[in-house]
Order: sequence, then structure tokens, then C-alpha cells
Amino acid sequence: MTNKVALVTGSSRGVGKATAIRLAKEGYDIVINYARSKSAALETVEEIEKLGRKVLLVKANVGDVSKIRKMFEEINETFGRLDVFISNAASGVLRPAMELEETHWDWTMNINSKALLFCAQEAAKLMEKNGGGKIVSLSSLGSIRYLENYTTVGVSKAAVEALTRYLSVELSPKNIVVNAVSGGAIDTEALKHFPNREDLLEDARRNTPAGRMVEIEDMVNAVMFLVSDDSSMIRGQTIIVDGGRSLLV
Repeated sequence: MTNKVALVTGSSRGVGKATAIRLAKEGYDIVINYARSKSAALETVEEIEKLGRKVLLVKANVGDVSKIRKMFEEINETFGRLDVFISNAASGVLRPAMELEETHWDWTMNINSKALLFCAQEAAKLMEKNGGGKIVSLSSLGSIRYLENYTTVGVSKAAVEALTRYLSVELSPKNIVVNAVSGGAIDTEALKHFPNREDLLEDARRNTPAGRMVEIEDMVNAVMFLVSDDSSMIRGQTIIVDGGRSLLV
């Protein structure tokens, strides 16, 4: 593999950054996408370039379809192909359901759910030119469980998992494999925005059957498995990486 290309949205930090770096180590050229954290994105670019891979850096709010289309135009102009798309970018307003406003709902659903659909449409056009590809979206346990203050994000992630199933069926004839990875609580930058962050972390530490919290690398390992040829007969599925936490109800 000398010229395969992977796009990871929201890849300036956290799981997205770690996934982009792992893909680069596996020989992919990388498209780094960010919306706000330019300095962090540039650091990620530097790390990947040190691995000897080409990097395209694109600033784009994936909640905006016009920005999505522009991003994919840049990918096509720079690389002329796309083999892997990791839908990782996420945002959300963390409030109880009765305190949510329409703008909170729209913001979260656009970035977390709408983005997957319209990025997948554009990704499929590029993947089809080279005989297929892999799409992996990132979800969380809030899609199937109640988490405090998590209404908008949880609903948006449920939509991501449903979209994963629909896209999988419709894109399979193009040899495009679509799956998702859902994670338990991980101590990342994103979790700092949770009002109940410490409670979530303490719960994960004490109540995960595996005996430890989920770490970023656990998520990356699952993503890389779904990107590999070993998973070609897994389609439209959401793999839960939570050390068994969600089994305790």
C-alpha cells in the first residue's frame, strides 16, 4: 500500500487524532479535518508527516453540507481517491431534555448525524472509482442507554447507528463496507465538557467488568479491525467497546 487515502473528521485530538496516526503508520496518506483547533490540527499534521505520509489539512464544519462538498473537492484535487472514511467529528449541547432549545438540537444533529450521511455520499463517489472502501462511524453508549445531560448527543448517535445500517445495505453493491464503533466513557478532552464528568469516570473505573476504563487505543483498535480486510463480512454493525459496562443494568 503506497497511495491509499483515509479521511478522519475531527482529527485534531482524541480518538480522531489517534486513529489518523495509526492509519498513517499502516501506510495511508491522511486527510486531517478540524473545525476550531488549528494549532492542535497542525501538530497532528506534523506527527503524520514525520511518519513519511502525505497529509491534507482541511478546515470544515461538517455540520454544513456546502463545507462538506468543498472538503471532498479538495480531497479529489489533492489525491484523486479515498479508501477509508472515519466519521469521528462530534459536538453537542449537554443539558437535560426540558432545557434544550431548537438551536441546541439542530447544532448537535447537524454535526453528529447529518454529517455522516452527506460525507458518506461524497466519500462513496471517490471510493467507487477505486473499487470500494471502508466507512466507520463513531458512536457512544448514550445511543442505547440513558446518560445524564446527554439527550441531544444520545439521540444523534442513535441516528448515526441507524444510518450505518442503511448506508451499509445501499453501499455494499459498490464494495463499500460500513460499520460503527460505540465506546464507553473515555477520559478525553471531549469529556471535560460534561457537568457530571467525575461521576462518569468514577462509574467507569468501579463498574467496568474488564477491570479498567476504556482507553483511546481500545477504540482505535476496533476501528482498525473494521478498516481491515478481516472484517469484510461484518456490515452495518455497531461494535460496542466498553469493557462490558453496558451489560450491567
